[in-house]
Amino acid sequence: MQLLTEADEEVVAVSRRPQPAGLAAGVRWAQTDIGAAAGLRPALDGARALFLLLGGELNSRGESPASLLDSATDAGVERIVLVSSQVSATRPEALSHARLREFESAVRAAGRDFTILRPGGFASNAFAWAETVRTKCTIFAPFGDVALPVIDPSDIAAVAAAALREDGHADHVYELTGPELISPREQAAVISEALGEEVAFVELAREEAHARMAQFMPEQVVTGTLDVLGVPLPAEQKISPDVAAVLHRPANSFGEWVAHNLPAFR
Repeated sequence: MQLLTEADEEVVAVSRRPQPAGLAAGVRWAQTDIGAAAGLRPALDGARALFLLLGGELNSRGESPASLLDSATDAGVERIVLVSSQVSATRPEALSHARLREFESAVRAAGRDFTILRPGGFASNAFAWAETVRTKCTIFAPFGDVALPVIDPSDIAAVAAAALREDGHADHVYELTGPELISPREQAAVISEALGEEVAFVELAREEAHARMAQFMPEQVVTGTLDVLGVPLPAEQKISPDVAAVLHRPANSFGEWVAHNLPAFR
């Protein structure tokens, strides 16, 4: 949102929950359920572009994506940008991403300019380690030496803003990754260096990681996530050029993400 408002775009933020704190100045907020077409329709009046990011249970339930996209086209939306997932392409049978695949199909069929973003693993998943870094100077994670090209979420936002505002992105699917393969053990070393103190790395067995993740994630999501983290497919370890191609600069490294978010680990 900040990138759009800084570009003098009129932005309407939509959420089911009460107005979130910290909305950028000038952003208009509407409380409605983006999983219900009738509720979403009034918020779309006058909109030229629609950014879709599914959260929480909307990844698994809600009205048909086609109904929601019909509301957008009825409102006159000309451009749609959807955040999907790399897994939608690399593991097309994964139950955890079935809803995202449905949205991809609906966006393609809506008859509007569309851009689909498929990010890989997020650098910000390292926030899960922040508490034990602060309290124990230790990171606990499985598959310590399996490397993936994790992406800074701010790069996803920047690509989304470009696709919403600029011509030339219609009917594109962008695979979004960071610029380097980096393992959890290597990520721990980056955090340690940025803090200027030793941060130990303790590798968890898959079963231990499963038990921890199952406390806050659905079973099929836990299993799918551990499969990607532990036994990634070649396509999931491929470094994509798409961030650099869209933004005309290199994708942020994990170290750059850490530098911007270091207070969380102190």
